[in-house]
Amino acid sequence: MLRLGEKVTVVADAFEQNLPVGQYAYIIAYDRNPDNAFDYVIRIPSLNRNFFVPADDIELEAVVLKQEAERVEREALIDFALSTYNEKLFHQVMNGEQDQTEVEEEVKETMSQADFIKQVNLRAWI
Repeated sequence: MLRLGEKVTVVADAFEQNLPVGQYAYIIAYDRNPDNAFDYVIRIPSLNRNFFVPADDIELEAVVLKQEAERVEREALIDFALSTYNEKLFHQVMNGEQDQTEVEEEVKETMSQADFIKQVNLRAWI
């Protein structure tokens, strides 16, 4: 539950109240009526109005800014990978894949029993 006076951002308009999506607002009251679909009363200073909104329509401003920063960072990495023809970085950013060399090293470390005995015999013979 959000505290009174917190700065939030309008992220949706579920009940089509003509909320300005993307604008900031302040929580001014809770709606404690259990028969009501709304959770908060917010004040949007740019419109100089109060709105009843459900909890899904608003998000803390800090959370929205963090998500936007992550999105911009990901787009910048994709642009850099495309401009430098860095296929490895591109696949890593797009798919979240781990390094192929790391996978190959893991495969090399696990030898079969026959390969291990062969390596021991070769070293013993030398």
